[in-house]
Amino acid sequence: VQLQASGGGLVQAGGSLRLSCAASGRTLSSTTMGWFRQAPGKEREFVAGSSWSGGKTYYRDSVKGRFTISRDNAKNTVYLQMNSLKPEDTAAYYCAGRAGVGLFYEYDYWGQGTLVTVSS
Repeated sequence: VQLQASGGGLVQAGGSLRLSCAASGRTLSSTTMGWFRQAPGKEREFVAGSSWSGGKTYYRDSVKGRFTISRDNAKNTVYLQMNSLKPEDTAAYYCAGRAGVGLFYEYDYWGQGTLVTVSS
């Protein structure tokens, strides 16, 4: 399974970005998907997750109301829409997938990171 993340970049505070994660080798309709991020010198943190159907989602408190995870299973792609970005959102963002159900278990597949930099 290969996950290809894209969409990162430099944006001013208050701006928006949409990250994409395209999958190959496995259908996302049977894959739990998540977005993680890691800022320099900090631990990786779970940002958002989506169940197989997209019917169940998770957001960490700091991004609730600003970030939205969605999926287009026909395109085998998961998205992370990020609005009202803050400098503290600056990090490398990674998409990940797991074969099982449940958002809070170990993820099996990882994409490369895409860097998001939010300037103040």
